[in-house]
Formats: sequence, C-alpha cells, structure tokens
Amino acid sequence: MYLSRVEIDVNNWRNAKKLTQLSAFHNWVERSFPDEIDSKEQMLHLWRLDRLVNKNYLLIVSQNKPDSILLSRFGVDGTVVTKNYDKFLDNIEPNQLMNFQLTANPSFESAEGKVTPSITVKDQAQWLIEQAEKAGFQLKRSEFKITSREWPVVLHRDGRRVRLSRVTFMGKLRVKDVNLFKQALTSGIGLEKTFGMGLMTAIPLAE
Repeated sequence: MYLSRVEIDVNNWRNAKKLTQLSAFHNWVERSFPDEIDSKEQMLHLWRLDRLVNKNYLLIVSQNKPDSILLSRFGVDGTVVTKNYDKFLDNIEPNQLMNFQLTANPSFESAEGKVTPSITVKDQAQWLIEQAEKAGFQLKRSEFKITSREWPVVLHRDGRRVRLSRVTFMGKLRVKDVNLFKQALTSGIGLEKTFGMGLMTAIPLAE
C-alpha cells in the first residue's frame, strides 16, 4: 500500500477551471495509475481533499504506486510525495491510541434500501460512533469533533445534479481490532468513495 500527497496548484487558473467538480478530481486520481488502466484492472483509490496551513492538498491511499508525473498534473511542481504505507500498517497494535482525520459521507440505509444522508451534527457524530465498532476502533463523543460540513454538487452523466453530504471528523481513537482497523484505513469508511470520501488517516500518540 502507498500513501501519496500533492499540493494542488490553485494559483493556476487553467487548473482551477478544470477542477470545479469532484468528478474531475476522481479523474485526476484514476489517470495517475496508467498501468492499471492499460491492464484494465483498476484498484480502489481512496482520496480526499485536505487544507493545511493555507495550502490545499490531494491525499491518496492506493495499492499500487501512482505515476508521479501524472499525479503532479494539477499540482505545484516538486510537491508529489509517495510513501510506503505498509510500514505504518504493520506496526499497528491493539489498544493503540491515535489521532485521526476522516472525511466521509454520513448516511444510513432504510429497510427499503433507500440511502439518506445524516443531516444534524448529532446524527453525524452518532454515525461515526456506530461505524467505529465495525471498523475496529473505539472513540468517545468528547474526544472527537466535526471540523467541516459541506454539500458539494456532483453532476451525473445523465445531467442530474446531486448534493452530497461531506463531513470531516478529527479527534482521538483507540484501536480495538487490528485487522478491521487496517481494512478501514485501506478500504475506506462509508459511501461515495469515488467522490473523495471515506479516507481516514491516523497518527500514533504516546500515552
């Protein structure tokens, strides 16, 4: 597994014009893996948009290493960084305390199979608590917060415009099931992974 990051060149107006839809970011990510395209065996590529110290970044978790030239297509020159993610995954231990960040699409499925977004802060927080158990970690409501709540528009091929709920969570968690936790980090949490949701990152904390 690999963890990659590139600073988005927001000062290039041509790039900014092309990156107005989440589908454009998805296309950028997918085209950064030309070998998968050629072999017609495209893997899951988790990605999200981050903002850190007034800079915008594209973050990707992938099974294969992306092409650094293609990944820099809309990025600031020299900012592509790709690291081996397996070293981190292999050192995860039960009961380990970590800081985490997750951008996700909190939603629930009705008995009829209809997917409905969680609207309120309370429901979105409860969604994450419920997801945690299935994803091999535990967290307390007092130890995480919602830092962003947005409704980006996605334009479907049939012309429909759909608003998605995009929520960013940050806080502390404790690993309970290492295998489930690794799966969550590499396969994502929740829906709408195509549009940059579901990617969680974590940093170990000393106790």
